[in-house]
Amino acid sequence: MDAAIQTSSFFWVIIFGYFALVLGFGSFFARYNKTTQDFFFSGRRFSWWLVTMSIVATGVGSHSFLKYSAKAYEHGFSSTMTYMNDWFFMPLFLFGWLPIVYYTKIRSIPDYFERRFNPGVRILATIAILGYMIGYIAIGFLTMGKTLEPLLGLDLYAIIFIVAIISGVYITFGGQTAVIFTDLAQGFILIFSGIIVFIMGVNFVGGFDIFWSALSPEFKLPLAHFNHPANFNFVGIFWQDGIAGSVGFLFMNQGLIMRFMACKSVHEGRKAAAFNVLVLLPISTVVVSNAGWVGKAISVVTPEAWNTSTKLDHVFTQVAYLITGSEVVFAFVIAAVAAALMSTVDTLINAVAAVVINDVYKPLVKNKKDKHYLKVAMLVSAGATIVGAVSTIFFNNFPTLYEAHGFFHSTMTPPLVVAIFLGIFWRRYNTPAAVATFLGGALLMVIGSKYPEIFISPFDHGIEFNPDRPYSYIRALYNTFVCAGSGVVVGLLTSVPSEEKTQGLTIWSLNKAREYFKGGTPNDRPGKIVTVDWSLKDSEEDVVNFSINDMEVMSADVGDLVYVSDNRKWLGGLKSFHSVFGEPHNEDGKVYINKNHADSAMLDERQKLCAEKEL
Repeated sequence: MDAAIQTSSFFWVIIFGYFALVLGFGSFFARYNKTTQDFFFSGRRFSWWLVTMSIVATGVGSHSFLKYSAKAYEHGFSSTMTYMNDWFFMPLFLFGWLPIVYYTKIRSIPDYFERRFNPGVRILATIAILGYMIGYIAIGFLTMGKTLEPLLGLDLYAIIFIVAIISGVYITFGGQTAVIFTDLAQGFILIFSGIIVFIMGVNFVGGFDIFWSALSPEFKLPLAHFNHPANFNFVGIFWQDGIAGSVGFLFMNQGLIMRFMACKSVHEGRKAAAFNVLVLLPISTVVVSNAGWVGKAISVVTPEAWNTSTKLDHVFTQVAYLITGSEVVFAFVIAAVAAALMSTVDTLINAVAAVVINDVYKPLVKNKKDKHYLKVAMLVSAGATIVGAVSTIFFNNFPTLYEAHGFFHSTMTPPLVVAIFLGIFWRRYNTPAAVATFLGGALLMVIGSKYPEIFISPFDHGIEFNPDRPYSYIRALYNTFVCAGSGVVVGLLTSVPSEEKTQGLTIWSLNKAREYFKGGTPNDRPGKIVTVDWSLKDSEEDVVNFSINDMEVMSADVGDLVYVSDNRKWLGGLKSFHSVFGEPHNEDGKVYINKNHADSAMLDERQKLCAEKEL
């Protein structure tokens, strides 16, 4: 197989140089992994802005550039609607799910299900979420293969194998801190690359006026047609992407939850989520879709320049090649998108390791040292990479990445999404109801998939039945309905769980969750941040000692939780730690900490510290 796009060795020098830079950047921050808490959750230390940008890189990813460019080329500006439907459920996340998972200190999504229900439900949730994340990893690898296929001319699966090795080595040794800082850099680079493609694309066709006039009025419509065509319509995309996909990504994606768990507080997590939805997602939707719009304009204005045999999943690569005019710029754009694969996949591989260690391995192999679990987590990361690469065979059977991703969302997310929603918002939802959601819902989903014309067609909203790919999107509505119906019916017919069983695990008992997090009554008196010098004390007790006056400024009492960080704000909390207020002293402007605090945060003895009461 010959390469459709010819490149020189200089192109590949830039590509591999970029990858080496990214790998080195992440590996540098891997030294902050002292424990499994650091490897998985980065020690709950980061500021909202750092986490926000890393979320962009994880959410956008290379698959977004390819699949949305394909749909943008086919259907126009309506490709943006998939990125603009996250806002309506954000309050449920900000004031419901986020504080629950943060304050209860759950280490994985299945961990929540055991606390809320029982170990049996935890097993069901573990199976479901591992299937979800492995599938997501597979789609990421398939995307990378399709990005490089027209450049390399190699077999698709050979490319996937090579990329899997690179990604697996990186995340196996890097952990969550490496992921977050790598994604911080790539978040900026991805947005910059997408904007560059749009600017250069508009310039390529002769300016914005020519670009705009080349696109038909129908192409410029912001929403797709209500129920046609079968492969891209408003109602199908709403249920598949807006409900199953977006809600699933935010509420049950272990990788994303681990991002928010890495924030220094719930308040910082809320700021990260809100800024992402209100500011960065609208920008991102233009970034990932514009290559398709530019490609359509090129095919109209200069049809001789456009290769009509270009596959839809190759639209982004073809547009980037045409418009850049420079192999250096083209290499940079492709490298940024290629490295974005690691931003998505490394997050999910790290999340798979977290679930396997906390929900499978630790219950079986107990009372081992933390370093033992850290080594096993690295091995699991490598295993998840292999399984994800092999799973690409299934998703490669779909016409486009978008349709493969849509079918995946519609099928894998409903049971977990329904169980999470009913678990946190409905106190009556009990263990038999949760089992019914997973098993009864899954059984009805299989029946619906086997006989779609009988079971799914009543939900199809007039969408044409395609016997080859029956109801790829609207099946999300049917699957959500049968999972919710199974859980609600059984919940109404069985006994109400005791209040003690649900304390701190629903939105109706968040104060109990906060008490659990602190280990006592929360202190909500408003206080200020203080800047202090620090000295080491000869003690291993996890307490820090401030002066009486400094504690009054922070409105803190002995036993309250405190967050201490390097006073350089631009570090985003990298050099920081959490502790507890100990007995005060009389030396204003000084805090006494122990060696463990200084080592875990890798503090610089020349720098002052900032401290604030957490709870």
